[in-house]
Amino acid sequence: MSLIKYSLEFPIKTSISVLFKRLSTPSGLSEWFADNVNIKNNILTFFWEGSVEEAIVLKKKKNKFIQYQWLDHKSEERYFEFVIQIDDMTEDISLIVTDFAEDEDEKEEGILLWSKQIENLKNAIGI
Repeated sequence: MSLIKYSLEFPIKTSISVLFKRLSTPSGLSEWFADNVNIKNNILTFFWEGSVEEAIVLKKKKNKFIQYQWLDHKSEERYFEFVIQIDDMTEDISLIVTDFAEDEDEKEEGILLWSKQIENLKNAIGI
């Protein structure tokens, strides 16, 4: 089955270091992405109401990007990624979220979920 890769761009009015901390640390992710996040032996465990998922960091460059892979999708080319992009002219910061879906319905659900999650992120940052 081929997956649909999609990317979403969200303007974020904050510093790069504040944003990257929220994207890359268990405490930062616990503020907006999941109810709680723990890390042990390089495996992040995400807790939501009645649900637990585990992920690993595939790639990371400080203050630039971080890429996670859910452990239950390890055999697939499936990950989610956060990229911090800075406009050369205006120096505005945007967050690019890349994810995958199995079909158009799942893609639409993913877009809605990421939009809600990024609103939570903005609230956690105070913007």
